[in-house]
Parts: sequence; structure tokens; C-alpha cells
Amino acid sequence: MMEAAAVWGGLNSGVVLSLIAVLWTVVWQNLQRLQMHTYFGRHMNRHARRLAALVDPYHSVAIAEYDGGRMKRSEAFEEVKAYLSASCARDVRHVRAEAAKDADKLVLSMVDGEEVLDVAAEGVTVWWLAHSTPPPRTDGGYWGGRAQENRRSYQLFFLDRHRDLVINTYLPRVRKQGRAVMVKNRQRKLFTNISNENWSYDEGLTRSAWSHVVFEHPKTFDTLAMEPSKKKEIMEDLNMFKNGKESYARVGKAWKRGYLLYGPPGTGKSAMIAAMANYLDYDIYDIELTSVNTNTDLRKLFIQTTSKSIIVIEDIDCSLDLTGARKKKKEAATDEDNKDGARPAKPDKKKDPSSKVTLSGLLNFIDGLWSACGGERLIVFTTNHVEKLDPALIRRGRMDKHIEMSYCGFEAFKFLANVYLEIDSHELFPAVQALLSEVEMTPADVAENLTPKSTDDNADSCLRALVSELEKKAEDKANGVKNGQDEGEAEDDN
Repeated sequence: MMEAAAVWGGLNSGVVLSLIAVLWTVVWQNLQRLQMHTYFGRHMNRHARRLAALVDPYHSVAIAEYDGGRMKRSEAFEEVKAYLSASCARDVRHVRAEAAKDADKLVLSMVDGEEVLDVAAEGVTVWWLAHSTPPPRTDGGYWGGRAQENRRSYQLFFLDRHRDLVINTYLPRVRKQGRAVMVKNRQRKLFTNISNENWSYDEGLTRSAWSHVVFEHPKTFDTLAMEPSKKKEIMEDLNMFKNGKESYARVGKAWKRGYLLYGPPGTGKSAMIAAMANYLDYDIYDIELTSVNTNTDLRKLFIQTTSKSIIVIEDIDCSLDLTGARKKKKEAATDEDNKDGARPAKPDKKKDPSSKVTLSGLLNFIDGLWSACGGERLIVFTTNHVEKLDPALIRRGRMDKHIEMSYCGFEAFKFLANVYLEIDSHELFPAVQALLSEVEMTPADVAENLTPKSTDDNADSCLRALVSELEKKAEDKANGVKNGQDEGEAEDDN
């Protein structure tokens, strides 16, 4: 007995606790299996839980990176991340550094496996753990040659007696302070979708469908060449949308709005989008439809967009078969059928293998059930040929506001002259006004002519260059009309 006592007394207390923990794990797992089948097991489980509270008095809350089957990034996860970066990251040994809104500063966050303590209230300490687990290795852990992402979460540990305080007071405060930090550190971003060949359909790689850069476009409504009254109308429309959450909910509409920007190349459609983003302080998601394989993939892209964003599809008349081609094909088949009584030929079932996005899929993307996921989004289409688009795509309710981006008028010219040359009047203004009423020139071309090209250039030289260019266009236009008339007369003589 004496020898046994000496041996037992020599054991390290940590080893003893480890053995107890291992034994308890085994007992607990067997009790869990037992309770599923017998009344005795369920009765014993109640006592086992009481014993567990004595052995391990800590509870935990896990906040995962993704919600909804990993289709949507968790707002709570981002808020906790922001809170910990501002409040606790200084106490962590290993951190991840990211660029901050202030170019001279960094935003720090915990790397996986790091743990930090926080004070929930006076005398109440909690612990945060940055945790990650490997994804299920259903195909060796890879998809298309790329390793799947770990599934990340923040785990919060606290004592059982502090449960109500942590759940009802501490966590809501963490989320509120985290949102404030996110607003303070927020950098607006320009996103683009990656080709489907480079991201997985598996839920573990949902996030990699988008890549981004910091959005730094300088265009604002203050520097946008447009008729002042038209510009004011657009800004007021944007204000009504941004402040319209309650009104949209009252009438039962998703909080989104569609804009169709149409006009010739160089009339400022992309500049308008940049000005809208800067005015509203929104991110931009620029979707390249030809890189999207299916309607399902398009839906996944939409779900991954955030609120306070502008979703853009530029030159939609050039994107896949989304124009009025279906109408033309139907009319052509009908005409042929009426002509000779034969049945119209069956349409070719072969489709473009690079993309199977359909008009129906795009319409559902704009105003289907999935379009209500999230809120405060603008959807903007641009086109050089509005007449080519399918009417179903641009009707009100989908593209709610149609904005024509036209050639430069005299009011827009005066605005550009003030911006580029810092003048409000000049002796050449009447000549410019007369020429702009005769010929068409885009704001981009006008701005290029008004841009000084050397230190010797000034308002006089730039305006003379613009007048010269307009006169050349007017001469070409006159010659074109004259040549057309001459050709017509020649045909009549023949």
C-alpha cells in the first residue's frame, strides 16, 4: 500500500487530469449511444450532463464563415472578425495583416489556431478561438487540381453561469461594435467573376467565384459631362432608392432597381456607373456572362454579392444570345412556313459549349425569387444598340429606368470646358454651339480635344482644335450627303 501510494503521489497532476478527460470522453460517448435505445440510457444521460458540468463547466458558441449551406457568407462572422481585429488582435502572437482604408495602416486579424481572451463584463472573462477544419475529402481533397478551402469559424468559450449574459448582452454588443469597425475600415471594391473552370461547384469554394481590386475610379457627378437637369434627375432617383427601404417593403418589392444605359460608344456609360458607385458609396460587381457556364452558376454569383452594391453587365447586346434573336427566328420560320406550306425547320439543338446561360435564366436573375436575397442592390445593363435587346429583358420592373447617353450637346460642352479649361465663356463658344447642332460628337471626343497636350496649350488652342475637328466632321457629313445624292441621280439616269 505504501509503495502504491508513493507511485500515485508521484504522478503529475496534469497527467491525472488528462486521464480523467480521456476516460470521461469514452464514458460520455457510450452514454450517448445508450440513451438512443433505452429508457435507462435516457435517465442516465440526465445525470451524466450534471457530471459533465462539474468536469467541464465551459460552454461554446461557434460562428461559421458561411450561412445557408455555405451559399452565403455570414455577416456575423465578418462582424466578429472586425471586432476582434480592433479589440483583441494586439494580444495575439500570430496575426494576418491586410491593407486598411488608410494607406499607412494595416488591419490585423487572428490566424487559424490562435486564441485570445476578452472581458464580457466586470469579472466575466471569455475566450475566442479562430478555428478551421478541413473539408470532406470526397475526391482526395481537390477539385479541378485546386485544394478546397478549410471551413473556418470563430468559437467562443465561456462558463455555464455566464450563459445568459454572453448570449443576450455580450454577443449583440460584439456584432454592433464589429459593424462600426467595418464601416470605419471599409474599402469599396470592384469585383469580377472568375471563369467557372477555375472555381468549384462544391460549397467549399463558393467564395472564389469572385476576385476583386480596390475601387478607386475618380469619376463623380461633379465631373460627369451631362445636361444638368438630366444629371439632377438621376441623382434624385438614386437618393429615393437608397432611402427607400421602408417604401419597398410597404409595397412588397425587393429592394433593388434596374438601370439601362444606352447610347453610342464614348457617350459615358462606364463613367456613369463609376459616378453612381461613388455617389452611393457602393461596391461594383462586373459580371462577364461569357465566363458563366449555366443559369445555376449565375444564381450562385448573385447570391455571393453583398448589399450596397451595383451589379453590372456591360455591352449586354454582345453577351450570348440574349437579344431579340428568338423573335426574329420565330418570324423567319413563320414566313417560310406561309410561303411554301412546308413545316419550319427544327432549330439547331447544338449550343455554345462555353456558356449555357439563357434569357430565361437572366430574367430570373433580375427579378425572380432569388433576386430578393439581400437588398439595396442596383442592376445596371449597358448597350450600344438598345433596339437589339429582347423587350422582355428591358421592360419596366426589370430595367426600371432607361437613361440615354447621347452625343455631346452645348450644355455638356460648357460643362467640359469649365472642367478641363476652367472657363465659363469664350469667343469661340458660338461657333462650337453651331457646329454641335449640325454634327455628332461624343463627350469623350470633346473632352479629348479640350485636354491640353503640352505646356504651350491653353484655352484658345484647345478650343481651336475642337472647332477644327467639328468643321472636319461637318465637311465629311456634307460630302457624304452630296455623294449619296450623286449616286442616286446616276441610278435614276440608268
